[in-house]
Amino acid sequence: MEFGESKMAGRFFDQWQVGDTIAHEIRRTVTETDNLLFSVMTHNPQPLHIDAEAAKASEFGQILVNGTFTFALMVGLSVGDTTLGTLVANLGYDKLVMPAPVFIGDTMRATSEVVELRASKSRPDAGIVTFRHELINQRDEVVCRCLRSALLKIAPASA
Repeated sequence: MEFGESKMAGRFFDQWQVGDTIAHEIRRTVTETDNLLFSVMTHNPQPLHIDAEAAKASEFGQILVNGTFTFALMVGLSVGDTTLGTLVANLGYDKLVMPAPVFIGDTMRATSEVVELRASKSRPDAGIVTFRHELINQRDEVVCRCLRSALLKIAPASA
């Protein structure tokens, strides 16, 4: 390795195969601070997220974690093993669902599976990987799922 050159954990486009699956090792317990700061930073005043008394009176009986935080955490937990250092751009997210709620104190883990690969028509040095990401709580319930299309670099000849 040359001085100043770094190896990243993410894989290049041509290092993926459809069906590749990763159970990401990093886990994260969601805190009240996470939820409150994210809600405030994104100007989301939903009482279910920031008002303990309103949330207590809801069908959930407690604070419900902001869904956009849940989604962002899922993607964030996956980056180190998928696209770190190899990403050109995220092209989009599709079929985002949240089949179960997330509460303060829930511990999250993520999985990723490659569901599609295709060469880029406009960039000969890159290709598009479509990942199916899932976020799973400590009760083994899927709380968030989506497809992410990522434009990834092709490995340099020396990689």
